[in-house]
Amino acid sequence: MWEITRFQKRDRGTENNGVIGVLRKVIAMVENTVEAAVEAFSKGEPVMVFDSDFRECETDLLWPAIFATPLVMRRLRRDCGGLLFLAIGNDVGDKFGLPWLQDIHTHPALVEENPVLGALITNDLQYDNRSAFTLSLNHRDTYTGITDHDRSLTTRRFGELAASMADKDSIEAIAALGNEFRTPGHIPVCREAPGGLNRRQGHTELAVAIARLAGLPPCTIGAEMLQPDGDRALSVADAREYAEEHGIPMLTGEEIMKAFGLS
Repeated sequence: MWEITRFQKRDRGTENNGVIGVLRKVIAMVENTVEAAVEAFSKGEPVMVFDSDFRECETDLLWPAIFATPLVMRRLRRDCGGLLFLAIGNDVGDKFGLPWLQDIHTHPALVEENPVLGALITNDLQYDNRSAFTLSLNHRDTYTGITDHDRSLTTRRFGELAASMADKDSIEAIAALGNEFRTPGHIPVCREAPGGLNRRQGHTELAVAIARLAGLPPCTIGAEMLQPDGDRALSVADAREYAEEHGIPMLTGEEIMKAFGLS
């Protein structure tokens, strides 16, 4: 999984001067970081993920959806400052028939009926050419849907339902979804791109990837971490300081890609 073979082919002089030893230590550190993050996530503990210097340059604080509690939602709300979102695997989105909003908003019939959709077309994203957003949801047992209790119920039950519907057909899954949830709601849902990290390396795909590595349903609740003044994303240095202070494993998108044999 971890690339070292190309370095092992160098001559003995290179190895003797310590380069190989340093490389092995670096790779071992990355492996240990990923393993720590996977172990924590599998236990329902948080993980932080910084995407890339070449993308949004943001760090997300993430929890497995099935472990969502009011305390988790409160932590995301208070410590992050960005949008709370539920990242789901493309397979889950397909099972439940959840469309990407961008596809709905550009549907010719809907644009003709609602010309404002044509005026609001998403054609100028600075970090991607596709938005991951699908429908927003509330659980039917919520009141307004915005409280920490309500949002944790929506999040947790979606993750649990996704797991229980894994072996069911879409007709049954969509019916089950409709029995428990309504739209619009207060949990924005983001759907992984087809092909996952092979096609798109956004926060949605990275958040889903962590859940997959941990052997959990591919449903992750998270939020972007902002500077206290809210004017920009939390710096990587400040994010790492937060992670160390709270004992939270922090990964980069590159480390997650390598865990899947991608780079």
